[in-house]
Amino acid sequence: MMWGYGQGPGWWIWAVLLLLGIALLVWLAVRAFGGGIGGSGTGARRSQAGPPGTLSSTARQILDERFARGELTADQYREQLRVLGEGR
Repeated sequence: MMWGYGQGPGWWIWAVLLLLGIALLVWLAVRAFGGGIGGSGTGARRSQAGPPGTLSSTARQILDERFARGELTADQYREQLRVLGEGR
């Protein structure tokens, strides 16, 4: 009798499957909650795949944020709005 010693020659198959399962869970969590490391580029890709005008809306949001942070003057802000076609 072996009394629980050793797992036979197939133990490494279960170890590989376990590691693959953990890697899959980590990948799914990153995709679901973070959109990738640093979140680079995912927002632009999502907006391009969305309904028409979404990319323009995203550009407007970025412009608004830059103006709010003081990176743009009022004249620069208005000029950029005109370039986007949203200026009045």
